[in-house]
Amino acid sequence: MPIEGPLRELGIHDVFQLLDLSRKTGMLRVSSELREDEGTVFFDNGRVVAASIRSKAMPIELALLQAGRVTESDLAQARAQKANGRASHDIVQLLVELGALTQKELDRQIRLQIESVVFDLMSWREGFFSFEERSRDEMPRDARITVSTESLLMEGARRIDEWSRIADIVPNLAVIPELAPVETDREGAMLDLFPHEWQVLTMIDGDRDLRAIAAALARDEFEVAKIAYGLATTGIIGIRSPLRMTPEADRGGIESRLVAARKLTREGRTAEALDELRRAVQEDPLTPRVHLDFAFAAARAGDFASARASWTHVVRLAASDAGSATRAQEALNALNDLQRLLEAELNG
Repeated sequence: MPIEGPLRELGIHDVFQLLDLSRKTGMLRVSSELREDEGTVFFDNGRVVAASIRSKAMPIELALLQAGRVTESDLAQARAQKANGRASHDIVQLLVELGALTQKELDRQIRLQIESVVFDLMSWREGFFSFEERSRDEMPRDARITVSTESLLMEGARRIDEWSRIADIVPNLAVIPELAPVETDREGAMLDLFPHEWQVLTMIDGDRDLRAIAAALARDEFEVAKIAYGLATTGIIGIRSPLRMTPEADRGGIESRLVAARKLTREGRTAEALDELRRAVQEDPLTPRVHLDFAFAAARAGDFASARASWTHVVRLAASDAGSATRAQEALNALNDLQRLLEAELNG
């Protein structure tokens, strides 16, 4: 019998813990209409052996190429070997046999991919999960390593705590680090950095965001974010949003997002409208109308928790926009009435 249900009733952390403690073997599927995305995680005796998200799916050989671990020439040589009859070998194993990379490097890249997917899924608060037990013969044949689910859960919890600490300077992986201006009229001490800090520093060009830097270095994205935080707090680099340039440009960008979101809503493309408004809130967290539009879009998508939080925030900002605050309070009252009605129906 499959294990399934909405994430609002059983959070993704609890799902992983259940599958770990019961030593399950099979496939977990997590889908979100709001995100228009789906993730799959394969477990073997409670340990994670493979994971992917549809919107970010990438063959391991292309991930190795993107990370600079192999070259186009290496891939061409491996593909030629496979085309010449070595069908029992897959491309990445041929890359190892050809000496393009070591088995250790390959295992590390696979583990990074698994961790990236799992930590991404752990941020999902809405959606539906289902777990289907399978035999080992039905599991992915290219599963090469296993990762402790308990360690993933502990690391996921640690990241949530640490992100809250660095979010004021490094709010997400889309920010772009820039080298701080050099004060030529003042002598400074030589930079005393660790090798991994130098690695990140040498990749900063004012164009790459943190996610691109992590991919180029084949390093964990969160670790790169922490390094950037340390470099920023010591004044070595600055951090900027890719969208935040001038107040006028920001305001124009916000208005464009609001207009685009309304158009998407009229076309019935609720999830896309919500994504536009979520970005607008991130770019302009102080304008009540932005939060108001986001709240109504979240309510249309069935995410009443986010809608309530945003309506409440608009009410707190009443002094700056009384009209929006009035509409938000009316929406909150209606939501409270609906909740009381549903509770009465359940208890009746």
